[in-house]
Amino acid sequence: MAVFKKEGRKARHPTGHDAWMMLDGGFAKRNCTVLNLSSGGARIAVIDGGPVDSTLNMAFSKDARKLTPCRLVWRKGREIGVEFIGGA
Repeated sequence: MAVFKKEGRKARHPTGHDAWMMLDGGFAKRNCTVLNLSSGGARIAVIDGGPVDSTLNMAFSKDARKLTPCRLVWRKGREIGVEFIGGA
């Protein structure tokens, strides 16, 4: 009988850092706050509570040239969960 090991949740680290969601192909940005962060994703507080695309790019610093591609995993009120995709 094969034994399957359930992959555990990655360690999350609480933060309170400002970040930006890049919209419209990078021509616009939306302020947000990173509530916690792991190597696989982040919990984000969306400041204005508007719609969020299923895939987006996050800038974790003011340098918009350093973007992290993400996939929206869940949404509850003004908080979202994103998973880092691609080379992240």
